[in-house]
Amino acid sequence: MNHKGIDFPALIKEWLARNQQSGISLLQELVRAKSTQGNEATCQNIIFRTLTNMGLQVDVWDPDEVELQQNPYFASSRTEFKGSPNVVGLLKGTGEGRSIILNGHVDVVPDGDRDQWVHDPYSGTIENGKMYGRGVTDMKGGNVSLLLAIQVLQALNVKLKGDVIFESVIEEESGGSGTLASILRGYKADAAIIPEPTNMKIFPKQQGSMWFRLYIKGRSAHGGTRYEGVSAIEKSLIVVNHIRDLENKRNERITDPLYKTIPIPIPINIGKIEGGDWPSSVADLVKIEGRMGVSPEEKMEEAKKEMENWLLRIGDVDPWFKHYPLKLEWFGARWLPGSIQTDHELVTSLSRNYKTVLKKDPVVEASPWGTDGGLLTNVGETPSIVFGPGVTEKAHFPNEYIELVKVFEAAEIIALTLLDWCGVETNRSYTD
Repeated sequence: MNHKGIDFPALIKEWLARNQQSGISLLQELVRAKSTQGNEATCQNIIFRTLTNMGLQVDVWDPDEVELQQNPYFASSRTEFKGSPNVVGLLKGTGEGRSIILNGHVDVVPDGDRDQWVHDPYSGTIENGKMYGRGVTDMKGGNVSLLLAIQVLQALNVKLKGDVIFESVIEEESGGSGTLASILRGYKADAAIIPEPTNMKIFPKQQGSMWFRLYIKGRSAHGGTRYEGVSAIEKSLIVVNHIRDLENKRNERITDPLYKTIPIPIPINIGKIEGGDWPSSVADLVKIEGRMGVSPEEKMEEAKKEMENWLLRIGDVDPWFKHYPLKLEWFGARWLPGSIQTDHELVTSLSRNYKTVLKKDPVVEASPWGTDGGLLTNVGETPSIVFGPGVTEKAHFPNEYIELVKVFEAAEIIALTLLDWCGVETNRSYTD
């Protein structure tokens, strides 16, 4: 991309190479700020300081729980958000250009069993070009890529025509309340990039998901005469197999080529089972909790209805359920599916700049998990792409890491895409 004789790809690459240490230090500082649910303030203070030093217009607020709870897309288990702020920075354009949201979440999942970690989860240890720590790949590394993309254009004295809105949000891991709060505050744009850990793949489509709970009844009896009872635990195995049949049925319908390398495009996962209250008693109640995947073009209500109708048919598998039907509840977190066309101009631009930087064509796929992209696309009317430097297979895992070189490659690609998408003010002199 040459503009009036200026080789932007070369200038951006050179600046990022010279400023690697500051980017690495910022990422390490963010990782060391343990930002599990309810503990996001320290991390957001770092973001606030960074955006302020960059000269952006900064907006900080605690999401309004009353406003959120009245919204049909609210899905968090939290009842208040005091001390858990969103932070937004605005790089104002000169006008007549397209705007873009760069959206990243700072909340991280718990670190789990520390015995499975080689390094402290919040140390930000660097070894062999990788930084380790909870949240480094999901998705603080991607957030730093966004910040570096803005910083390099500022350093080169580039003036974009369109606005760039950097959003550092909470609650993505719990259903997207932070992004929803940003939408309700009025933040919308012509498009958005979310740097979730995609292994540098481009996801124009994001799977949705929602949590469900099932109650399975049995009949209690003494364990010594268990044949006089009906084990809810044994009945739960029938339910799990019945749900697996639904998963197979739903996935057989998926023909989208963006899912061709994903073994199960929209899984139904059983994540929790509780049942029984005494070893010498036949269990008379089992509770199952799980996650239902929703395809990018599917409505959440359609998926719910299919699950409900399918579970009504379990009496044909085992007559017990005709007399003691399953109780189904939808609860907790949910993530809206999202989809934009693969020939959308932002996809085209991102792909072209990927090839410019990495000298190969990008992989364009559909996301195997939910993101805030569904909210931005469908509620915020902001078409969204998911693309980031993190390692998909390490998100939520012990010994989570990111390859540092990918943070800077993603920043380079995103910076070039900002030039394309937002447009560049022509009456400028540029510097490296």
